[in-house]
Amino acid sequence: METRIPLIGERFPELEVVTTHGAMKLPDAYAGKWFVLFSHPADFTPVCTTEFVAFQKRYDDFKALDAELIGLSIDQVFSHIKWVEWIEEKLGIRIEFPIIADDTGKVASQLGLIHPGKGTNTVRAVFVVDPKGVIRAILYYPQELGRNMDEILRMVKGLRISDSKGVAIPAGWPDNELIGDRVIVPPAMDVKTAGERMKNYDCYDWWFCHKKLED
Repeated sequence: METRIPLIGERFPELEVVTTHGAMKLPDAYAGKWFVLFSHPADFTPVCTTEFVAFQKRYDDFKALDAELIGLSIDQVFSHIKWVEWIEEKLGIRIEFPIIADDTGKVASQLGLIHPGKGTNTVRAVFVVDPKGVIRAILYYPQELGRNMDEILRMVKGLRISDSKGVAIPAGWPDNELIGDRVIVPPAMDVKTAGERMKNYDCYDWWFCHKKLED
């Protein structure tokens, strides 16, 4: 059967994986929680090391959003364990989240993490998955460019707010150039609602209305 890269809005594929925290089944292991699965090219490489430190330093922030982290590369679990030990010994940072050991490349293949034009290692991919196991966002970075973890954290925050408040999140939120930390009211879908929008919200026009984010 032909496999393809999963898409936004689809359920995260069911996978049995080996990790530094033992065997896991995804997405069931994180049922009821958000999780961020991110791949890295290889253990014991400089950019990947900076990324793992950056993710760990924000791990409590992710957990505060009821979100978990899980890494992945095509290294063996022994390599992951030794690398994590090295990071703690040399850099004083203890990596607390699990790392998938995909030495067969099976998981990487199912998730579209190996791009032949960029070599045989996994690229820097990110999958943001919601509590129902649905993929809500996907990012792909090349090996030479490290990720911005604050943006990934912002994505989880924004998606949670969009779900709970029924609003859209502007560019750069919460520091948008036009509306600051306010959020966007979904566009009107009929003439009557369009006419009422200008009265009920702050608007540039009926199709671009915004409001203060309520607690």
